[in-house]
Amino acid sequence: MSAQVITQKSRGFICVNAHPEGCARNVENQIAQVERKIDPTVRSFQNVLVIGSSTGYGLSSRITAAWGMGASTLGVFLEKPPAGRRTATAGYYNSVALHRAAQRDGLWAKSLNGDAFSDEIREAASRIIQDSMGRIDLVVYSLASPKRTNPRTGRIFASSLKSIGKPFTGKTIDLSSNAVTQARIEAANEDEIENTIEVMGGEDWRWWIESLLDDNLLAEGARTLAYTYYGPSLTWPIYRDGTIGAAKQHLKETAGMLDEMLQSKLSGSAWLSVNKAVVTQASSAIPVVPLYISLLFKVMKERGIHEGCIEQMHRLFRNHLAAPDGPVTDQDHLIRLDDLEMREDVQQAVEELWPQVTTESLSELSDYEGFQKDFNQLFGFNVEGTDYNHEVETGVFLDS
Repeated sequence: MSAQVITQKSRGFICVNAHPEGCARNVENQIAQVERKIDPTVRSFQNVLVIGSSTGYGLSSRITAAWGMGASTLGVFLEKPPAGRRTATAGYYNSVALHRAAQRDGLWAKSLNGDAFSDEIREAASRIIQDSMGRIDLVVYSLASPKRTNPRTGRIFASSLKSIGKPFTGKTIDLSSNAVTQARIEAANEDEIENTIEVMGGEDWRWWIESLLDDNLLAEGARTLAYTYYGPSLTWPIYRDGTIGAAKQHLKETAGMLDEMLQSKLSGSAWLSVNKAVVTQASSAIPVVPLYISLLFKVMKERGIHEGCIEQMHRLFRNHLAAPDGPVTDQDHLIRLDDLEMREDVQQAVEELWPQVTTESLSELSDYEGFQKDFNQLFGFNVEGTDYNHEVETGVFLDS
């Protein structure tokens, strides 16, 4: 047993510990939101594979599939378990909580904790699917990682958050000092662009789908989708037009390739879903984005149209994936869950606030408090109903 009082330890956009009870309450809150909106007339999925299922949109996708549609779910992720007095990562505690809730509620759920880029984990997933699930009818690819080892070459790639063509300077929030500052991002070289595409592009997604096809583990009409983000022109120099954008373009091209492949073999489909900006550890690390999100949250909350991960995923599954005629897409075959964020009145309001915001006016003009709360809750802190002054058992583990 390793009961202890857990105090949050953060350095800028990095939190180095997690609170198991706070994480569990986050998961239960998401489950409750989905259960309140269950529609028995909506088409359900039977077997869902979520690659990158322990946090963010991947976790919310798994919860929506399981509690919203009764699906059996297999989750794949790479998270650190607890060791001695060191807490597990938040994603690990999230997954423990999901397993316990699934067992309580009579839902089938199993997880693989390992390198999702590896052939070993792909093969392990195939064995579980074959032995315990049957054919998969939905594959969600929501993997986020700073590095990738290509299993076929052994080469290690590391992604970069950089602009392309020329350096970029823009306004942002220094999360260590809570000050509005100027961030300078150097331009990437060709190797850094290539590395980012190798890590965050679509090759691994394609390999997962090809592996499942080869093993005859995808159902007739199987669907797959991955998540991406476009955002406004404010963020484009380091996002859409930067190294991340180059990787996301490769992901988009992969979606088109997989769509053709699945249509020809199984009458299936593949899509990219362009989601709304939310607070994640990854988005917190991208200069400009924390300030933009803080302003966006204020504007969208004032209009009553703010959504977090679980609200977005419920809307995605209900209105698009489960729709009788399939998802509504734009001219580029993209599902646009960012439709509310990109509304003209919302973006105009953000643009008007942008030049006004300073360190002194940050709390007044933005919802930086909401950004901070969401960031803390990623790791199980600042969650209502959790007593952070009492000892909590940190040595909790996933079922084998």
